[in-house]
Amino acid sequence: MLSSNLQFSEREKIFKDPMTTAAAIDRLVHHCVILELNVSSYRLEHAKKQIKNAVRLDVGGGQGG
Repeated sequence: MLSSNLQFSEREKIFKDPMTTAAAIDRLVHHCVILELNVSSYRLEHAKKQIKNAVRLDVGGGQGG
């Protein structure tokens, strides 16, 4: 199983050469089932929460004392 946040239209970002990228993608998807999930990224949401918590601690004066 492979997963990616890139859409097929953005696949040229994988390799410098578009022909190499097209060949690699072609070989990967030749006999596969593609599941497209339109949900938010768990890691992205988790990172955003960590940033918000860090900002709150900084604005609130840290741990206090």
